[in-house]
Amino acid sequence: MSDFYQLQAMSLQQQNINMKDYQGKVVLIVNTASKCGLTPQYEGLQKLYDEYKDQGLVILGFPCNQFRQQEPGDANQISEGCLINYGVDFQMFEKIDVNGANSHPIYQYLKSALPGMFGNKIKWNFTKFLIASDGTPIKRFAPTTKPAAIEQYIQQALAK
Repeated sequence: MSDFYQLQAMSLQQQNINMKDYQGKVVLIVNTASKCGLTPQYEGLQKLYDEYKDQGLVILGFPCNQFRQQEPGDANQISEGCLINYGVDFQMFEKIDVNGANSHPIYQYLKSALPGMFGNKIKWNFTKFLIASDGTPIKRFAPTTKPAAIEQYIQQALAK
């Protein structure tokens, strides 16, 4: 079993979710923020989710306040903002750290498996990680990579 499937995280609704629940699914993980210039990417992410969820795509959003405090809200504010402003209905998790000593284990794993230009650090909000249906990390995408530009990689992963 993939190391990814050994991990877990707490949802915005305070439910512990095991990543093994996503075995057999293609997973896109994104660190999000509601007050960022890239926040409109929620719309593109939701569009991808709507298009491919029935084929096996799962999107997991992890709010993070480490970049210029662009995610200041609590769980209710985050949830309401995602739903009201962008119609997000993919899985959102509690606010986490993606860098530093308190980096969430999922991000420790992803940064180790797919280092970026800055090594084992997340550069900014909306860094994206694509994980194959067997739990293998496939590709890391920069914060500025728009969700539509990831679509071809999602299609390839779903086809396997």
